[in-house]
Amino acid sequence: MMPESPTPAGTDDALLSPPPGCPAHAFGPQGVRRLYGPDADDLRSLYEELREEHGPVAPVLLPDDVPMWVVLGHAENLQLVRSPTQFSRDSRIWTPLREGRVKPDHPLMPHIAWQPICSHSEGDELLRLRGAVNGALSTIEFRALRRHINRFSQMLVNRFCEEGEADLVSQFADHLPMAVMCEILGMPEEYGDRIVHAARDMLKGTETAIASNQYIVDALGRLATRRRAHPEDDFASHLITHPAGLSDEEVREHLRVVLIAAYEATANLLANVLRMVLTDSRFRNRLNGGQLTVPEAVEQSLWDEPPFSTVFAYFAKQETELGGHRIRRGDGLLFAPAPGNVDPKVRPNLRAGMKGNRAHLAFGGGPHECPGQDIGRAIADVGVDALLLRLPDVELACEEDELRWSESISSRHLLELPVYFEPREPQDVLQKPALNAVPQQRASWDLSTSEADATQTPSRPTAPTELLQAPQSPARPDGVWRRLVRWWRGY
Repeated sequence: MMPESPTPAGTDDALLSPPPGCPAHAFGPQGVRRLYGPDADDLRSLYEELREEHGPVAPVLLPDDVPMWVVLGHAENLQLVRSPTQFSRDSRIWTPLREGRVKPDHPLMPHIAWQPICSHSEGDELLRLRGAVNGALSTIEFRALRRHINRFSQMLVNRFCEEGEADLVSQFADHLPMAVMCEILGMPEEYGDRIVHAARDMLKGTETAIASNQYIVDALGRLATRRRAHPEDDFASHLITHPAGLSDEEVREHLRVVLIAAYEATANLLANVLRMVLTDSRFRNRLNGGQLTVPEAVEQSLWDEPPFSTVFAYFAKQETELGGHRIRRGDGLLFAPAPGNVDPKVRPNLRAGMKGNRAHLAFGGGPHECPGQDIGRAIADVGVDALLLRLPDVELACEEDELRWSESISSRHLLELPVYFEPREPQDVLQKPALNAVPQQRASWDLSTSEADATQTPSRPTAPTELLQAPQSPARPDGVWRRLVRWWRGY
């Protein structure tokens, strides 16, 4: 017999509640584990306990003791996202929501509430909305994108390179994805500390989160209005002019979800790759020795520390079975890349590298697989490469176990990454990142001397320019491999 769906019964009897600090707080009705509260501050360990107790799928409780399943197995997560006839992203069929057990002010409502966006749609509507998003994304020229990433990376490093120390989360990883996404969407003028703070504040769910969300919505609304009137060559314009004919609300909501989802995922990915390079000697030594490339380090990070721990949510369209458990119609299930990526069935040895293996769950799968994953990879690849070229001696300024994290059901965010390095001068943001700034080249026709040169060098009669220039042999052309690398990095 398969285990039944979790159906905890509520109670108002305060006498039945355990005293504060009691381990029983980790359990709700019927002994189901809670994914919230003081006893859920280490969700990684909790997921492993659930895997040991229940197998690849486990019953859990969300805030307010709302029942949910969390999918822990790698194969079971793929089955979940690849079975649109059995599981939907439309929360309107979720039983606790239909029964009024999920209140409008539930802390996870922004993640769960249905919206007119492709990630909550299915069938013909999914094809229409997803087609518009994919069509707009297909217009992005990746060589130009890499130039933008290099330019913004240079700009950010210039802000702290002379100090000899920095926090690579707040001064680099939190800013680079937002700068790039504002450029992609078509609103580079909106990039700045204010929109970065608003996005981070909204994702934290603080008391000012509603105001921060409104700030971002207003910025995207201004962008949509401008591009309706005057389309240009950017994501917003191509989304608006796509034959799918998105409404104003659909345009605004898709701009919002693309900006915030891409920002959160890429900021976490960028911070995690930098942390891995700084704290794991295996990767730092292999990078320095040319045995590991930055893109390979990015893929390893996507296995070990996916940007989203879980994704809210999938809902059963019919009674079915998953991981040996009976799933009832209307049950909710969390797609969970973090525990799925460490499933012992696919990774019996977590210390073993995953070089060349992209079978991780970081970007989902099936009809709702992340459409912008190549943009996230590019920002992490180019951003980390640019930083290490500028600051090759960068070192962690604290012990690894002193690093602090902010963890929620949906993600695990590194709060700080303090580093130190040899202070260096800023560089031209339009030049490719390098250890030392490229000196300004004197033109071949410029024979002037500085005042200091004039005081040290005796003056001599001038001569015709052609007599002062030695014959030059033609420059040796770059080889095929060097040209390919320069093109890939956007130089």
